[in-house]
Amino acid sequence: MTSPTITTVVFDLGNVLIGWDPGRVWSRTLSAAEIETFLEEARFEQVNRSLDGGRTYADARAELHERAPHHVATLDAYWNDFAGALTGPIPGTEELVSELVERGVRLIGLTNWSAETVHHAPVAAPAIGMLEDLLVSGREGMLKPDPAIFELLIERFGLVPDQAVFIDDVKANVDGAASVGLHALLFEGVEGLRRDLRSLGVLP
Repeated sequence: MTSPTITTVVFDLGNVLIGWDPGRVWSRTLSAAEIETFLEEARFEQVNRSLDGGRTYADARAELHERAPHHVATLDAYWNDFAGALTGPIPGTEELVSELVERGVRLIGLTNWSAETVHHAPVAAPAIGMLEDLLVSGREGMLKPDPAIFELLIERFGLVPDQAVFIDDVKANVDGAASVGLHALLFEGVEGLRRDLRSLGVLP
């Protein structure tokens, strides 16, 4: 019995096609210790995830102002220079995306990202502009690894799950994709990804 032909590759964006490092913005004015204090006291990880889930920045900022007003300026610095937190293409990925385009593979993006800032992504990493379309968590109000966002991906783009492969750098997201029948690969660098895609018959 032969394996199904893979016709579609779905890429996560952050730390797969594009680097993201908000510390680049803060390190201009803050010490490493001050950044660490901000991350902890402002609960930046939770705030960022809420933005990825569809919360507006205005709402997140107002909540932080009530809880820790002395950290609002640091959050604003990141938000107002979001492009400065993007480090550009992950090495080798632009060439890989170009190769897949030339081979006629359908390419889609699925990302946990704020609807208010995702427009910066293809500017910093032009390969993102080569994708047919993006499914953005902040626009949909749902986040990976919730299987619902993968089900939405399948429905919106008419995917046949066993003919599609999803790539992400977070194991939980890979597991979420696999739970709805998609082939799912953990991204640990472009050379490993190339090997995985060859094993699926996507690359020669």
